[in-house]
Amino acid sequence: MPHDHEQNPGQNPGHDHGHDHGHDHGPDNHLDPMTARVMALETILTEKGLIDPAALDAIIETYVSKVGPRNGARVVARAWLEPDFADWLREDATAAITEMGYAGRQGEHMRAVFNTGDTHNLVVCTLCSCYPWSVLGLPPVWYKAPPYRARAVSDPRGVLREFGLDLPAATRIRVWDSTAELRYLVVPLRPEGTEGLGLEELADLVGRDAMIGTALAASPATNVPGAGR
Repeated sequence: MPHDHEQNPGQNPGHDHGHDHGHDHGPDNHLDPMTARVMALETILTEKGLIDPAALDAIIETYVSKVGPRNGARVVARAWLEPDFADWLREDATAAITEMGYAGRQGEHMRAVFNTGDTHNLVVCTLCSCYPWSVLGLPPVWYKAPPYRARAVSDPRGVLREFGLDLPAATRIRVWDSTAELRYLVVPLRPEGTEGLGLEELADLVGRDAMIGTALAASPATNVPGAGR
């Protein structure tokens, strides 16, 4: 369901793009309450022999680096390169993405929304944290945070500014609310100066945040290798 809201800024969504996933829990390391609870639960289940930490790490690694967001970046790059595929993606994103081999958990029903010169799309899940794992991997912490979920609808322009994306006043911001039945993929505008680039080179310009709508695709001049991973 799309929303078109622009109101006064509210509280800071508190998104932090740098997350330390180390497992050093000495006295000088302070975990947030949720992380501490998860790690305590993991320790208990491991001691009882109910889970294998190595298997758990393998599952997480699969979603972080193999399932996505590189998958989504390739979908976007192909849409930039092939007009027929872009049309298919608009009409039936689920089928188009499945044809590329990226069907799977939390991505059974997809819709692609395309940024244009006058419209920018932003995705949120206001009720929980519905997210297309098969194309974007695991959701970032800030995507699941209540402040982002509330303010993305009530003050999308303010939220984007806090991500460092200050759009022109004339740009319409359209907010899409993900649900358990339907998840969204933002197709950002293709950057200028990318003529002649192949699919993998273009995919390097497409970061996870650009496919949620909190960033733009990188330009070739400023891109850091692997940005789409």
